[in-house]
This record gives sequence, structure tokens and C-alpha cells, in this order.
Amino acid sequence: MRGGIVNNDPSGVLYQAVSGLMNAKLSQVRVGLACRVVSFDPSSCTADIQPLIRTAGNDPAMIHNVPVLGQRLMLEGTVEELVYKPRLKTGDLVFAVCADRELKNARTGQVAAPDTGRRHSVNDAVIVGVFSWSL
Repeated sequence: MRGGIVNNDPSGVLYQAVSGLMNAKLSQVRVGLACRVVSFDPSSCTADIQPLIRTAGNDPAMIHNVPVLGQRLMLEGTVEELVYKPRLKTGDLVFAVCADRELKNARTGQVAAPDTGRRHSVNDAVIVGVFSWSL
């Protein structure tokens, strides 16, 4: 303030507005989540999980029917292929990643457009593994 005149820097105000908007949007992006297994269905290889990091006043909502990655391996020196299906236990601590786009149409194995504009949504989470300290 000089001589009773407020000196507002328009670029500073614009920066604050844009920065605030970007931070608000980025806080909605989900990439990876530490979670606890609430239940596991071995027939569908899906789990209900509870995210463990609280970023707001309330506990995060549980995520239902999250697919769990399996493995297809071949041991060196053998020709036999081994398929490992996941086996999670209630209470296991897992890491789930959220896909860039909706996964539903990718299940066909064909290239397809997503049905929605979802990006990095917990609705497209996949459990990629169990934390070793939880085993």
C-alpha cells in the first residue's frame, strides 16, 4: 500500500487462483493407495478394500470388487508354465493402483474406447501386491 493506494499485483492474484485450482484438481487424482483387505473372493479374484490414508475429516470409503493381479510364470530351465492366482486374507495390507482410464472395456482384450471420462478413479483400482510387512 503506497499513499493510501492498494498495490494489487494481477499476476500474483492470477497465480494464486490457478495454483489453488490445480491443487484442488490434483488432490482428486488417485494413483496408488495403501489399503487393508476387508474381504476376498477367490472365485472372482476380487477384494473389498479399505484405503488407509485419511486426507479429509472422514475415513475414506471402502472400495468394492477390486481385481487382484495374478501371475503366469515359467521357471528357468523348465517348459512347464505355472499360474499363480492370488490368495488374500482379511487384514492383509495391499497396494492398489488406479488406472489412467476406465478398465471395463479392456477386459475383452480388444482395443476399445472407455464408456466414461473417468481418470485415476478408485472405481478402476487394481491390487498389485501385498506389502511384505503384512505377510
